[in-house]
Amino acid sequence: MGHHYEQLTQEERYQIAAFKGLGISQAEIARRLHRSASTISRELKRNRKDSKYDGAKAQRLTDKRRREAAKHHKRVPALIEWVEARLREQLSPEQIVGTLKLVRRPLVSHEWIYRHIERDYRAGGELHLHLRHRRKRYRKRYGSAARTSRIPNRVGIESRPAVVDERSRPGDWEGDTVVGKTASALVTLVERTSGLVVIRKVPHARAGVTAEAIISALGPWNPRTLTLDNGPEFAQHDSIKEQLNCDVYFARPYHSWERGSNENTNGLIRQYFPKGTDFEQVTDAQVQEVEDKLNMRPRKRLAFRAPIEVLRPCKRRKVGVALIA
Repeated sequence: MGHHYEQLTQEERYQIAAFKGLGISQAEIARRLHRSASTISRELKRNRKDSKYDGAKAQRLTDKRRREAAKHHKRVPALIEWVEARLREQLSPEQIVGTLKLVRRPLVSHEWIYRHIERDYRAGGELHLHLRHRRKRYRKRYGSAARTSRIPNRVGIESRPAVVDERSRPGDWEGDTVVGKTASALVTLVERTSGLVVIRKVPHARAGVTAEAIISALGPWNPRTLTLDNGPEFAQHDSIKEQLNCDVYFARPYHSWERGSNENTNGLIRQYFPKGTDFEQVTDAQVQEVEDKLNMRPRKRLAFRAPIEVLRPCKRRKVGVALIA
């Protein structure tokens, strides 16, 4: 495959940030990620800002350097390789174009990326396997102009109360899905103040079952707000809002760091369920075991208490979730 694809992935960068926050040494991080110690050392030196390492910021710095390296070229092999590498990291074509636009170099369109995937498929390639929605769906997207309309009544994060950004109160949650080798997936929900995570396995990442999983998972926690990714699996957010009596918002497209808690937690979950995991072969008990491990892990920002020590569920809406003193 070549040296180009040996670079750290976005999820690995989130894992590095999480491990650093726990005070784990560079050598141990390298061992856990099956990477060389020099790779981890180089990453921390190159993408650290203000003496701190942040997974999302490190990814943006890396992406910006790659954009600059390719800015004088149009669809040259280096750019195509970069696009293919992002696809293998399971970024959607729209997200890939979004990262290009962030540095004002929209060198390819998402339609071109879908056509490239189709050409690769016909030639016997495997790029289509890395799409969240497989070939049957992405072929329908050719020539389609609007994507955001796929989520009716969507309320953007710009309408979310500023207090949510402060992480000063319990009850504000973030949600996403972790996809596997087959149709089954994990729905992941993270509380912003404590970092407590709730994980549910679903047979497929479709709107109905995803909404049911979220309602069941968050019911005991009486959430105030829920901020979601823009995937179509969250199209039934109105039902979530009604059943949980909470406000639901959506991050801006291509701004995954606006759900930083969820992104970092998904990186930790990938330690236990690496890319390519067939969640149909994973039991609910195994998912619960991972949830328990994450919620019992001491966090530096919580004065080395665990999320489950900091947050408790309350059944009455007027009380809501509460921080444990």
